[in-house]
Amino acid sequence: MKFKRLRLIGFKSFVEPTDFVIEPGLTGVVGPNGCGKSNLVEALRWVMGEASHKAMRAADMNDVIFSGNHKRPARNTAEVQILIDNATRTAPAQFNGDDTLEVSRRIEREQGSVYRVNGREVRARDVQILFADASSGSRSPALVHQGRIGEIIQAKPEQRRRVLEEAAGISGLHARRHEAELRLRAAEQNLTRLEDVIGQLAQQMESLKRQARQAVRYRALSGHVRKAEATLFHVRWSQATAEVAAAEAAKDESSRAVVEFTAAQGETATAQALAAAALPALRNAEAEAAAAPPPHAAAPDAPGAGGAPPPPRSRTPSRPT
Repeated sequence: MKFKRLRLIGFKSFVEPTDFVIEPGLTGVVGPNGCGKSNLVEALRWVMGEASHKAMRAADMNDVIFSGNHKRPARNTAEVQILIDNATRTAPAQFNGDDTLEVSRRIEREQGSVYRVNGREVRARDVQILFADASSGSRSPALVHQGRIGEIIQAKPEQRRRVLEEAAGISGLHARRHEAELRLRAAEQNLTRLEDVIGQLAQQMESLKRQARQAVRYRALSGHVRKAEATLFHVRWSQATAEVAAAEAAKDESSRAVVEFTAAQGETATAQALAAAALPALRNAEAEAAAAPPPHAAAPDAPGAGGAPPPPRSRTPSRPT
């Protein structure tokens, strides 16, 4: 892998856009302490996917953004771009369509980082695998920082093996294997979770089956209940209809009786009126009869003739009014 240019915008001490051109041959940066030489190496590591803020000599990843000074205000974003020569077409298949690759990483304060390759947004893992295939990367032994030589000399066998693997160009395979293992582990967890979900669904199916049987039974019972209620209502309706008919007949009979009694009452009232009209004449006649003198009786026989006295006159009692 051949780097052609490194561009820094707002990264640490590089507040203004700064282009660091890497020409063929040996390119070096010379300057006093504190001029930013180490920031260039950290910018390379950062754009290649470094995720540890301690490796950036920062308390937080947001500290890689220019924090300002007495002359310039702080910035809210920082970006590092690296231009890679891909004329040999050794990049991964998804990035192997261009002669040059521009890899960039942009961070916004409190928002996180965004990676892009040739303007297209990608994952951090894609960038790390891109550099791992080229025997490079943010943790590559090819990036020698302060104290790195002593670490290599005193390195453990595992760390030395890592250096040899990178020199052999198989670090990308190890990165892919690690990613495949992570995916397999995630797939195993998903399968375990799937078994739990299947068990839960089986329990829910049993519960739903019981509810379905209860629903069928309820529907059948509801049909019988509705049929019985309809029969009961029909019987009650028939009884009510018969009662209404009987009541109508009784009403008609009562109406006829009322008419007859009314006619009889009228006749009785007429007779009573006639009797009341004839009553004064009868009373007058009775009074006259009572006031009339008795008829002359025959002379009594002479003494010694033996004649009997006449019988007494009877009076007819008066009728009550």
